[in-house]
Amino acid sequence: MNLIRTKSSSSFSVILAFLTVYIVWGSTYFFISRALHGFPPFILGAIRFIIAGLLMMFWAVRKKENLLDRETIRLAAISGFLILFIGNGVVIVVEQYVGSAWVAIIIAAAPLWYVVYDRPHWRENFSSKSILTGLFLGSIGIFLLFLPNISSAYKTDHNPYETIALLAVIIGSMSWVVGSLYAKYRKTQAPATVNTSWQMFFAGLYFLIGAGITGEFKSFHPRAIPAEAWFSLGYLVIFGSILAYSCFVWLMEVRSPAQVSTYAYVNPVVAVLLGVFLNSEHVNTLQVTGLLVILISVLLINLNKYLKKPGLA
Repeated sequence: MNLIRTKSSSSFSVILAFLTVYIVWGSTYFFISRALHGFPPFILGAIRFIIAGLLMMFWAVRKKENLLDRETIRLAAISGFLILFIGNGVVIVVEQYVGSAWVAIIIAAAPLWYVVYDRPHWRENFSSKSILTGLFLGSIGIFLLFLPNISSAYKTDHNPYETIALLAVIIGSMSWVVGSLYAKYRKTQAPATVNTSWQMFFAGLYFLIGAGITGEFKSFHPRAIPAEAWFSLGYLVIFGSILAYSCFVWLMEVRSPAQVSTYAYVNPVVAVLLGVFLNSEHVNTLQVTGLLVILISVLLINLNKYLKKPGLA
């Protein structure tokens, strides 16, 4: 972690960025589910990220930042594919078949993947008893999330997509983490605004290609899309992508991956509350237990960070 950049970042800005990622990202699961009532998944991703990317580019130009750095563009093409196209794309596709709260609970395991894939911090991570205990508990929590699907696999009212969706979201979560770490450790001197704008723009292009391959344009009729879906898309563009994702990219530059991964503490709570109260979704006791176990595990994983004095993290 770059200590100089960390010290130069005001505490207020860091706290504000964390709160934005915590709360806004928690709400995006709900708004994705609402947007899917009118938009096909790949077209939704394409419109969301291309518009957000272009708006960010316009902002970068206004700030007289260099948008055409080749290395930044190359890295953004790779990280945008892993983070936004695979990581976020899986969420969009899966929410066609399962509830947004259910998906958010699975994403709570993300901090486990940060520990596993953050190779530069392996010695620190795997020599800590609290981190190893957290990894063990996290594995139990993920098993508890799987258990309802295993036990109900042969029931006639069982959703046949749940088990596949569960696996897909876990893979998508891993892809998000790998892409985030790749972007962190191979970042260029370009500002976060430039990096973010290219990541989103490339992700939008990948979604556009996906929409063409899956034939979504044949049945896409913009005039038939309800106002609620358009509003949800606007929320995802402005708040989910431009605001919250920009905060996430910046935090990955000025804070450690383990600290940034704490967004997984709050996101599922926000998503579950919105899903249950506004979307009439159901989360069973075993899944809530699995979520609590995972939250305890990620708290243990980050225990050393909390105990360190300010400025030493």
